[in-house]
Amino acid sequence: MINISLQHFCNHAKSAGLISEADVRRLMRDVLPDGIGSREEADMLIALERAVPADAAFGDYLIAAVVDFAVWGERPTGRIERETAAWLAGSLSGRSGPTPVAARIAVEIVREAQASAENLTAFALAANSWSRQPDAARSPRFALAA
Repeated sequence: MINISLQHFCNHAKSAGLISEADVRRLMRDVLPDGIGSREEADMLIALERAVPADAAFGDYLIAAVVDFAVWGERPTGRIERETAAWLAGSLSGRSGPTPVAARIAVEIVREAQASAENLTAFALAANSWSRQPDAARSPRFALAA
C-alpha cells in the first residue's frame, strides 16, 4: 500500500516539474522518515526519478533508500533472490532502459548484498555500461526475467 503522503509528494513534484534539495529533505524528514517500506513505494520513487528533473540529492537519497529496502528490508535479509532481482530489473529499466541513477542502484545493490541472483548481477553490469553510452547510441537489450 502506498503512503498517501508519498503520493502527495510525487504529485507535487510532478506539477512543480522538479525535485529540489528542500523537497528531498522534506521527503526524508516527513514523508518517509523510516525509509521505503514496500515495493510499491520503491517503484513510485524510481518512476518519479525518471519523470521529473531532480537535484542530485534526490538521486543520492533514492540510491541509498532502494538499496536499504532491497537488501535489508526484503526477505531473505541480505540476499537478492531471482524473483526480487526480476522485480528490480523491471522497475529500474522502465520502458526505455535504466537512467544513470537506476544503473547505480543496481550496482550498489549487488555490492551491498551478501549474495545476488545472477540475473541482477548481469543486469547491473549491462545497465551500468548502457547508461554511460550517448543517447544516440543507446539500444538496450536486457533479459529482465531469466
